[in-house]
Amino acid sequence: MTTHATPRTRREQILREASRLFAERGFHGVGVDEIGAAVGISGPALYRHFAGKDAMLTELLVGISSRLRDGGRRRVEEARAAGRAPSEALESLISGHIDFALDDRALITLHDRELDRLPEADRKRVRQLQRQYVELWVEVVRETHPRLPEDQARAAVHAVFGLLNSTPHLSRPSALPDRATTAALLHRQALAALAAAER
Repeated sequence: MTTHATPRTRREQILREASRLFAERGFHGVGVDEIGAAVGISGPALYRHFAGKDAMLTELLVGISSRLRDGGRRRVEEARAAGRAPSEALESLISGHIDFALDDRALITLHDRELDRLPEADRKRVRQLQRQYVELWVEVVRETHPRLPEDQARAAVHAVFGLLNSTPHLSRPSALPDRATTAALLHRQALAALAAAER
């Protein structure tokens, strides 16, 4: 599940630039005019697409939580339908999350810094989507490591998310190994962390 792609619509362009700018300078450090300039339109023209910055933030944070959950479900369903082993479904989940962690670093930063700015109902929706995503992982981890108790599986899943979602704190992208090498390293580390939890 690669979440990073060339934006297909002006709305997607706005969201991607808003995400980048919010992550770089903070939600309150960015004006509507700056977001508009980043996509080549006037600030007021943004209001044809969004009610304002708050609406952009909500769509970004609810949207990525929904995409992660739905993409994870799709990966697991495809693996099961093909009769593949649970370990292969787990590897697919890990690969999908690594795509997100490497390609959407700004959204990780945005979530960490700005989630509390969402209205309570939207914040609860994000948390609900995240819980569903975690429980999907827990289910597959326990199928792969059947001796692992549920509470330990859940703790291990959260630890792996912490590992994978640390990508915004890595050094400058230009100083990192190439993407494929970084993805392979993260994949090995995630598998090792989950295997270690069963010992």
